[in-house]
Amino acid sequence: MAESTAAEGLLTLWHSFRLPLLVALATVFVIVRLRRVFQARPKIATASSVPSSPRSSSPEKTTKSVASSLSEKKDVAVPNGGRVSPKPTAGPKRVTGKKPLKSARKRSSSISDEEKQPVTHIQPIIFWASLTGSTERYAQVLLEDLRAAAQSQADPENRERGLLPPQIHDLAEVDYDDYFTTAPKPPPTSPGTRYVYCFLIPSYNIDTILDTFLGHLDETHHDFRIDTGSLSTLAGYAVFGFGDKEGWPTEEEGFCSQAKELDRWMAKLTNKKRAYPLGFGDVKSNADASLKEWSAGLQDILSDIVKNGGLGEGVPGSGDPLESDEELSDDEDSGSGKSKARRKPQSVVDLEDIKMGSNGQAVGSPIPVDFTTSGASRDVQPTEKEMVPKTSPTYASLTKQGYTIVGSHSGVKICRWTKSALRGRGSCYKFSFYGIRSHLCMEATPSLSCSNKCIFCWRHGTNPVGTTWRWKVDSPELIFNGAKEGHYKKIKMMRGVPGVRAERFAEAMRIRHCALSLVGEPIFYPHINRFLDLLHTEHISSFLVCNAQHPDQLQALNRVTQLYVSIDASNRDSLRKIDRPLHRDFWERFQRCLDILREKRHVQRTVFRLTLVKGFNIDDEVIGYANLVEKALPCFIEVKGVTYCGTSTSAGAGLTMKNVPFYEEIAEFVVQLNAELERRGLDYGIAAEHAHSCCVLIASSRFRVNGKWHSRIDYPRFFELLEKEKADGTSFRPEDYMKETEEWALWGNGGFDPNDERVFKKGKAAKKALKEKEEKEAAERAAAAE
Repeated sequence: MAESTAAEGLLTLWHSFRLPLLVALATVFVIVRLRRVFQARPKIATASSVPSSPRSSSPEKTTKSVASSLSEKKDVAVPNGGRVSPKPTAGPKRVTGKKPLKSARKRSSSISDEEKQPVTHIQPIIFWASLTGSTERYAQVLLEDLRAAAQSQADPENRERGLLPPQIHDLAEVDYDDYFTTAPKPPPTSPGTRYVYCFLIPSYNIDTILDTFLGHLDETHHDFRIDTGSLSTLAGYAVFGFGDKEGWPTEEEGFCSQAKELDRWMAKLTNKKRAYPLGFGDVKSNADASLKEWSAGLQDILSDIVKNGGLGEGVPGSGDPLESDEELSDDEDSGSGKSKARRKPQSVVDLEDIKMGSNGQAVGSPIPVDFTTSGASRDVQPTEKEMVPKTSPTYASLTKQGYTIVGSHSGVKICRWTKSALRGRGSCYKFSFYGIRSHLCMEATPSLSCSNKCIFCWRHGTNPVGTTWRWKVDSPELIFNGAKEGHYKKIKMMRGVPGVRAERFAEAMRIRHCALSLVGEPIFYPHINRFLDLLHTEHISSFLVCNAQHPDQLQALNRVTQLYVSIDASNRDSLRKIDRPLHRDFWERFQRCLDILREKRHVQRTVFRLTLVKGFNIDDEVIGYANLVEKALPCFIEVKGVTYCGTSTSAGAGLTMKNVPFYEEIAEFVVQLNAELERRGLDYGIAAEHAHSCCVLIASSRFRVNGKWHSRIDYPRFFELLEKEKADGTSFRPEDYMKETEEWALWGNGGFDPNDERVFKKGKAAKKALKEKEEKEAAERAAAAE
């Protein structure tokens, strides 16, 4: 009875308190589960923070971290951009790797702890290798040069920044992991120290330590455990190679081949931090002189790094990526050019389209002064209005295309021929015709404004246009100094481009020629004569191109080395369609300029520049061009095919690739024009050609001496005569500073400098070049056998 009473009591108690008990048990269960979940999360975080390189942590730690990540349900990042997949229900564990994008690698390296530190000191490290000991001697010479540079740049009052004395190491003795797997760490006492590697490397056709060293760089670059840019924390690197041209005459035959290979691998491992171009020296002729020149250039770059804290801008800013004739770097992806070409050009508002008031003047602007009729530059009253303000879309568009804007209305830019010449791939037609080496030439303009909107303009219609100068006027000194500074900056940006020759890079740091043909109208600038005087004072030749729309300025122009006038059509209608001039009396202005050119032909070297556009100014216009030649009697006539740049502006004008003539068509036109000039009794002849530029030169017989053409210019003689003219008023003629044309540049010989190498990228031209090379080699073998 008592037992049943107890059972009933327990049952009553259960029914009374069962709900609170169940709630309490559920709460405890939930708390336990949540606690386990929160305890597991730190393990995931630990696994996801695996070091970027196995060398930065012990193997045991790395293995444990990856193993812990495999036990979780979510993907976890592992080194080099890989992902660890969740544990599958069946089958083995799987690790999927993905090569990180180049941009991602650059971003990760750019925000490393080392690179966040401002650069305060540069530590050069010289590495050398040698079997005979000769390279060791050269390394000691470089060591003394850099040591002297460090001493000369030392500032007793500022020891917190500077160039440190160099270190030197034999590649046969160093541990590669200490220097070439990852870059050395800066000392704790000087966290802002950065290293520059300088290599002096001979080339051998036998197995040496260099083969082992290059193999190590190859393995490091392709090791999935190591970042492909593992040496990107270096401030830069530079390579100089020694070779023997008696055994290996050319680079293709092995001259300095191992130095070239080292330069290529270092470019990959440092993310293209080439501080100075690859230098070459022939141990049996010019090794000492070449090394001395290379060392001087390297010292300048080291000074720049100390001053600016880095190499500065790289290859992308060195030119216009949207130009149709732009050469891609060897290390660049050719596909990138296609994506850029698809971009829509930025819309630009012409300055002539500024909102106008009822009186026809721009609202808020000063009364314009028309210098196209007055011609008196000293009456110019500078205004506060800038032609190309830094906040304008015109400024943004031009700088995006690679221009450096100087002041408020001038510009400078290096062309693709400058880049080509620096790499030994040929200069433009000006070298074949007139002896201008492209890497010594600065392309600039004192006026970005133009009075035409030519359909074939390479500048994509982004520069301002107008018929009157209504803007602020910068001084000639400001433009001259700014143009030189901008040009040298662009040249320095080329030091990291693969294939740039050290000797030409050094030569390019002294401007010898100025082509005033960049964009706009140079003689539109009110102080053009003073600007020319500044060029000539530093013995920089002047090649000025005008568009035959400013006769008063052309009449007042002082002596230039060579004066061009663009002759883009032979009649009024064609000129209106092609040049699209803004002046209503454009044809009358054009005719006046021809008369002035005739007057100047015995004082200036005058040139007609014919740009042929198929469908516009070629068919049935030989007679018209001959009439213009007969009227002006220029010294030279350049005939060149149009270069299509593929812009929407050109497309809107009806210009397509079908309007670009082939070189054979240019040559045929030149032959017809020359025959017409002969029929009229005019003393002209076909002098030279540059097939690569699709350009041919017709010259007056005044420049044919003893049966040989003399289209080139004796530049030292020109400046000698110019200085004498300024001193005592002695005038001189174009024939007084002419020079014989090179044999390879004459009509029928192609016009490509045999000292350079022409590079064909792809297509029929490359196949044709290969076939010609094979035929030439076969002919040489046959001749040797006979």
